[in-house]
Amino acid sequence: MKRFIEEKLSIQLAKNPQRFILLAILLFNILFLLFSAVVISQLSLNGTEKMGFFEAAFYTVTMILDAGCISFVIEDIGQSGVAIAVFCLIVIIIGMVTFTGAVIGYMTNYISSFIDRSNTGAKRLKISGHLVIINWNTRASEIINDLLYCRSRQKVVVLVEDGREEIKKEIDERLADTIHRKNGKLREKCRSLGLITRFLAYQRGKLVNNVTVLIREGNIFSAKQLRDISLEKARSVVILGSDSLSGMQDISENKEAPDVSGKGNAQTIKSLMLVSDIVSAEDSADDQKIIVEVSDDWTGELVNRIISYKQVEGKCSIVPVCVNRILGQLLSQFSLMPELNLAYRELFSNKGASFFAEEFSPDDDLAFISDYLDKHRYAIPLSGISDRKKYFFYSAASQADISREGSAGRGEYSVSLNRDYWIEKKTVIILGHNSMCRDIMQGFAAFRNEWNFAGGSDEILRVVVIDDAQSLAKADNYREYPFVEKTVAANVYDRDLICSTIEEIIEANAEDTSVLILSDDTAGPDQTDANALVNLVYVQDIINRKKLADPDFDPERIDVVVEIIDPKHHDIVSSYSVYNIVISNRFVSKMITQIGGKEAIFNFFEDILTYDGADSVRYTSREIYAKKVSGFFKELPGECTAAELIRAVWKASTDDSLPPEKLYPTVVLGYVKPGGNLTLFYGDQKDIPVKLGSNDKLIVFTNH
Repeated sequence: MKRFIEEKLSIQLAKNPQRFILLAILLFNILFLLFSAVVISQLSLNGTEKMGFFEAAFYTVTMILDAGCISFVIEDIGQSGVAIAVFCLIVIIIGMVTFTGAVIGYMTNYISSFIDRSNTGAKRLKISGHLVIINWNTRASEIINDLLYCRSRQKVVVLVEDGREEIKKEIDERLADTIHRKNGKLREKCRSLGLITRFLAYQRGKLVNNVTVLIREGNIFSAKQLRDISLEKARSVVILGSDSLSGMQDISENKEAPDVSGKGNAQTIKSLMLVSDIVSAEDSADDQKIIVEVSDDWTGELVNRIISYKQVEGKCSIVPVCVNRILGQLLSQFSLMPELNLAYRELFSNKGASFFAEEFSPDDDLAFISDYLDKHRYAIPLSGISDRKKYFFYSAASQADISREGSAGRGEYSVSLNRDYWIEKKTVIILGHNSMCRDIMQGFAAFRNEWNFAGGSDEILRVVVIDDAQSLAKADNYREYPFVEKTVAANVYDRDLICSTIEEIIEANAEDTSVLILSDDTAGPDQTDANALVNLVYVQDIINRKKLADPDFDPERIDVVVEIIDPKHHDIVSSYSVYNIVISNRFVSKMITQIGGKEAIFNFFEDILTYDGADSVRYTSREIYAKKVSGFFKELPGECTAAELIRAVWKASTDDSLPPEKLYPTVVLGYVKPGGNLTLFYGDQKDIPVKLGSNDKLIVFTNH
């Protein structure tokens, strides 16, 4: 109980010290008044024996407000003489200066200092089980935002060098916007219900702010200040790197400083060394996680060395998150299979269907999954991964659903798979650039290594890059990538050249074309997403012109994937009928939030984002794909439930009669209908009806 009260008081004191001090002063004065009234009523002089408690309280108040009620003395001047009155006045004046004034001055300075110390982090925070964020960048508010979907209350402490008020405003706006959007959609969904049913449904489903955020200003490299935020008692610690722009500004402000942009992040290493030293100590909590952002190979190598020195089994785990590589892999996958953007938004978050881990790994994954599907229908088994520990991963609505039993039955529903299915050819047009272009290209190369036609000269992937001449030259016109068909030098003002190039490519291709619009993350704050939004207008104009010229033109032939940095621009992009909006920072933030709650999930994230190498004899790595129904099945499946579809596809894909090279065990996670209507399977699979169309895309987990 004592610890609980201390924690509550500590949180309230750190969150709003002014209110805490005001309440303390009021409480003290009330207690002082009551105490004085009791004493006066008990020690009243002769002639006032009948003075009650309330009279005594009244006189106490008048003395406090009227310098001891000297008027009672002045009334007796004729008998006592003027000298005593003058003397009393002198005593009162001196007392007001030396006592009242001094006390008020001291208390004013003390309170002001106390508030400043609380705001800046000089006072120790007694808290435990919280998430600590060290440093701040454009991904930080997204990490906090995703905690809204957690089922329990969350405590977050942010330690930054400066900018406390701006960060507080950013967090408040971000959380308020998310709650407003989510609850607005829920109100629309419940509108058709009856009054009482609508009220109850809204109350059950509405999103509330369950996140307490404390922002401390101070030295992020100070061991004392790290301990002052109870770092050793934290659940997880997130060390964020600086944004690309910040590093560029630091160099530009110091003309004599060497240009080390892109060469590494020494500040991240320094923070990790301090943090790991504290959380690996004997007096720290067990099973703490340190998640550190890594944006380059130099930093990654040093982080791995620190892991070898400081990672202690059962005490602390250090998880390096390679930001650029992950974002590059995601953007390349979304360009090839835009439906994955929709699926990952949910699977990488704490809402709806998410990934969960169980500390156990079967000897035979295939046999375990078959047995599990026979006895459970509330979670979808995926695969096992062995690292320092063995884990098995699932897709479910909650951790409890993994062990929840329920037979799906052994119905007669079956499907016929196309054993020769191959991913459709794809043409990708890239507009613009960002700091992850190389990682995006490596993501394309990995996909091509697994899916390019064996022994043939026909390419499964063609990429065209439209960018300004300087950026193309910096990338050496992407000559090292054989799938880059051509590059076109054009800046955002060359509208005619950009539009004519895109139209020419679309006309020449029978297959679907993706347009990946990148936002320059090195641009200044005033230019954030500006070029991406302009390019979006160009592409949307092309689509509209084609629809006017040919009423039969299918706009689904052009998959527009727009990467934006600032979430505030989401509504602008979506107003152009674009549902594949990629808020790049949001995906990394979602991953960090997930890892903070379940460390093992990071290994699974890495696995699903990595394709098999070009020299692989058999496909071993398992990824998530969006596969077209008309190509995946020999004939269109009939209406069924999610439980029936999952088990029928699994049974057909693990048929013992198949040769090893045709064995692609497949688990269905959901499906996407044209227009971006996503359905992921979670909850009771027998209650989810499924009716697939030939143009729908299945979201599947498989090795090829």
